[in-house]
Amino acid sequence: MEGKEEDVRLGANKFNERQPLGTAAQSQDDKDYKEPPPAPLFIASELASWSFYRACIAEFVATFLFLYITVLTVMGVAKDTSKCTTVGIQGIAWAFGGMIFALVYCTAGISGGHINPAVTFGLFLARKLSLTRAVLYMVMQCLGAVCGAGVVKGFYGKNNYELFNGGANMVSHGYTKGDGLGAEIVGTFVLVYTVFSATDAKRSARDSHVPILAPLPIGFAVFLVHLATIPITGTGINPARSLGAAIIFNKDKAWDDHWIFWVGPFIGAALAALYHQVVIRAIPFKK
Repeated sequence: MEGKEEDVRLGANKFNERQPLGTAAQSQDDKDYKEPPPAPLFIASELASWSFYRACIAEFVATFLFLYITVLTVMGVAKDTSKCTTVGIQGIAWAFGGMIFALVYCTAGISGGHINPAVTFGLFLARKLSLTRAVLYMVMQCLGAVCGAGVVKGFYGKNNYELFNGGANMVSHGYTKGDGLGAEIVGTFVLVYTVFSATDAKRSARDSHVPILAPLPIGFAVFLVHLATIPITGTGINPARSLGAAIIFNKDKAWDDHWIFWVGPFIGAALAALYHQVVIRAIPFKK
């Protein structure tokens, strides 16, 4: 009993009921945490490492599976004339969010579970990975997306696939290109900011459960953004997803607004990286 009481006393002294706030909390955390150094732009040893290529393959497979499930879901909703008999917009949103949750959980320990060039771009700007890795990830994500959408077209056949627009992203009637661009910027900001917060190494050092729970808020962010922006753009927030569907569909209306689904997500990712690194973490101001 004495040993138990001693443990309780030590725990009470270490974890006060009144937690410090603001800069006081920040300075307290700094005692037990050291900021990791920024990743170099080029790491020659990566190119000779099997783990590097394994990570690239993981990004390809994850994005392939992501496009396969999500575009197939979109096509199923578009095919049925009565939306009440299908999963509807909510089901599409769950398909996207649920797949991100599952795939991030599966690949986070291998490649980081990006599955999205915008996420890779944001993390690169924050110097979380090298330029070499970022470029290879984006290439593999785009290839995986094309293959995933291609398999869906194989299931539906050319005529049906083109009839239902192939799950391609477009700005909906009644909305301007500016509306679509704004929706993509804000939606990607939500996603990438969630990625930064859920995978923050400082939080991981303080709260051991954070890495385990990271896929959940990321997937939920994708779900919520889809609920909000499917009526506007079909929700891109992932240039690989938009590119894969556009290449396989390959009609003018898929390409007319395609730039929005690259420019918007990249701007949103850059803003999220800037906000998290400069405002939230204040990394440029640390000694």
